[in-house]
Amino acid sequence: MSMNANRNGSFWAALVQTAWASRAVFLVRLAVGLIFLTQGFLKYIDPNLGVNRFARIGFPHPSFTAHFVGAFEVACGLLVLIGLVTRMAAVPLLIIIITAIATTKVPELWHPDQGFWFVVSDARTDFSMLTSLLFLITAGSGAWSLDAVVRPRGILRNRTP
Repeated sequence: MSMNANRNGSFWAALVQTAWASRAVFLVRLAVGLIFLTQGFLKYIDPNLGVNRFARIGFPHPSFTAHFVGAFEVACGLLVLIGLVTRMAAVPLLIIIITAIATTKVPELWHPDQGFWFVVSDARTDFSMLTSLLFLITAGSGAWSLDAVVRPRGILRNRTP
């Protein structure tokens, strides 16, 4: 999908078009949206999952960073959940999950008594979120979404594989 233009030549139309109009996409959006939404809130209400965790990982200005990331997780998680500009909302979440994997899972490879299989087990949710976000960026928000409601006429309305 070209974000510069599509059949109507509109950036907005390209952003909200749903290449895969299946209602089942809602289930992927539900999982991704709820997980990021709740994790974003937890960064504000539980210091061990927010500021303290970011300080332990080594982020500079952990209070600012935890709340900054939490704000994006809440806002973008909600947008994914309701299916509004899903592709655009998934991009910051993709950056967040890649950063989370790089800063919390990859270092576990060098911890004593952990290694590859420990990381594989520990990273299963992160990997699921990564692949689900890639799916949403590729497929769009599906038939049961606000994107489907605001989509301009004639933009892949009933295309179901």
